Amino acid sequence: MPVTVTLPGPAPWGFRISGGRDFGKPITVSKVTEHGKAAAGDLRPGDVIVAINGESAAAMLNVEAQNKIKQSPGQLRLEVER
Repeated sequence: MPVTVTLPGPAPWGFRISGGRDFGKPITVSKVTEHGKAAAGDLRPGDVIVAINGESAAAMLNVEAQNKIKQSPGQLRLEVER
């Protein structure tokens, strides 16, 4: 069941991603910075990002997902599978 994580903006968000269509793997949170916004929002390493601000991440390249996250205005809303 997807969990929605909302992080107050602006960036930096305090997490890194890996995977993407170009790697043949789902976009996954690979690292969460201690005491960062992502940690405060309960984002966890291993969470699979299903959607970024309501847009499906299933077919995104790694760089597309990074850009969507970086360019997120105000807050960042992620739907993740644990």
